Amino acid sequence: MSVNSDQFYNELSASRLALADLLIKPDVFRTVPADWHVIITDIKGSTHAVLNGLHESVNLIATGSIVTVLNLSFKAGITVPFFFGGDGATFIVPPAVMEKVMPALLLYRQSTMDNFGLELRVGTLPVAAIYAQEYQLQISKFRVSDAFFIPVILGNGLNYAEKLIKAEDYLFNLEVGATDELDLSGMQCRWDKIEPPENSHEIVTLLIIAGERVPQYIAFSKAIRYIDDIYGSPQKRQPISVAKLRLNTTFNRLSLEMRAKMGKIRLFELIRTWLTNLYGFIYFSTRKGKDYLDRLVEMSDTLVIDGKINTVISGNSLQRGRLCKVLDTLEAKGEICYGFHVSKDAVMSCYVRDLEDGHIHFVDGSEGGYTQAAAMLKSKLISRL
Repeated sequence: MSVNSDQFYNELSASRLALADLLIKPDVFRTVPADWHVIITDIKGSTHAVLNGLHESVNLIATGSIVTVLNLSFKAGITVPFFFGGDGATFIVPPAVMEKVMPALLLYRQSTMDNFGLELRVGTLPVAAIYAQEYQLQISKFRVSDAFFIPVILGNGLNYAEKLIKAEDYLFNLEVGATDELDLSGMQCRWDKIEPPENSHEIVTLLIIAGERVPQYIAFSKAIRYIDDIYGSPQKRQPISVAKLRLNTTFNRLSLEMRAKMGKIRLFELIRTWLTNLYGFIYFSTRKGKDYLDRLVEMSDTLVIDGKINTVISGNSLQRGRLCKVLDTLEAKGEICYGFHVSKDAVMSCYVRDLEDGHIHFVDGSEGGYTQAAAMLKSKLISRL
């Protein structure tokens, strides 16, 4: 396999190892090609926006940046790793995708400001520049299920890129070609808040970074083993269940989606979408519809490892108490630092290219779970300075 191939990520095999075991197996990780690029999108002031009740808009804008990149990558026949963060996303892309994606994201940035009054940072850094500063980017694939796998990143390369791009002196290239078109087809935000599955009572959104006392892969493997021991397998702690899914067919929710996709409300299109949603109640009672819902749960993106652990899990307060106790111990030893947020529901936004296997569903805790967990983590880190 050529290290400069656009198909580098697509050609990686997805491991069937348990995640805690995969993290300590260096032979299943590969070095990201130096001619690839890191792209980061991030809503500036997302914590303030969430606290002011704009968490749905924040999630939808973050999802839109992913849809923008995936649509262009799909057209190019290239698979790229991406990481949903609640208020933004991270991508690692080859040169062939880079030249198409950045103009589209800058156009989406302008659309976001025009339609929501929220500033979306869009920044990029060559992987070669990350390596030049002696940071690492090692990648593997973790098979969550037969139909769904996720990228796993070890090394602090993405953290380094994020700090540069989020810095106040980062220079944005704001030139957008006049003929650039924004393709947000497939983006959907039509599910109501999702209550925890039966026998669970709360949703925990959790962020964990490695400390300096142990190698990152050991810290992460320990943390995942504790989560597995306390909450059970990923399937048992899955916050999304078919029984709790409810379509939100209100005009307000559909209008939010339409503003993000089209920049304005088109009455005919709004009514058409509303009627299509009504048909959804019928479709989901058919065999095909039920199969789609089963796959939706299977392909819900509830775990992200991008140089830190980001996950949304369901359980009860006793389990959370046990987990916090062991994480506090690891934190006191300098092995990790963590932040979390507890909510009564999960929220989900979706990318549906087709109803078979071309869909993925981005999960966050309600009231901006990832954003609020990140605020707790940041507060802890500042207090250490």
